[in-house]
Amino acid sequence: MREILEIEYLEIEKNASYEELINKVLNKCFTIEGLEESNLYVSITLTNPENIRKLNQKYRDVDAETDVLSFPMFEKEEITKIKKLEYKEALGDIVISIQRVEEQAKEYGHSFERELAYMVVHAFYHLIGEDHIEEKDKLQMRKKEENVLEKLNIIRS
Repeated sequence: MREILEIEYLEIEKNASYEELINKVLNKCFTIEGLEESNLYVSITLTNPENIRKLNQKYRDVDAETDVLSFPMFEKEEITKIKKLEYKEALGDIVISIQRVEEQAKEYGHSFERELAYMVVHAFYHLIGEDHIEEKDKLQMRKKEENVLEKLNIIRS
């Protein structure tokens, strides 16, 4: 199987179950979006609230903790062109606060697995140019996210 994922841990412990779930989710995203034959990969950093706050401040000028950040490398229109790259290229970077995943799973009343999978899917769709600023775009993005999670049988509790 082609490697589509690089995971880094920033001031949190390494966890094989996180990696297994993230790999499974990203592979499904790549397949659904027709990227499974591309030379693209995603870099994910798993961290704590303090580090994600610093990154949010540095790159978005927002001095607040958040759950997930996405840093796409391409514009939405470029995605179809880059599917055919002959060399390995990053689709983008994702940063996830594991502590926020735990808190939100409790807040929303579902499993940690469901919340982490959702963060990965949500961030992936940002990397390929989807957003949720306009209501119609939000509905389209949510439909895509739920489709991936349903296909993986990762449902709300």
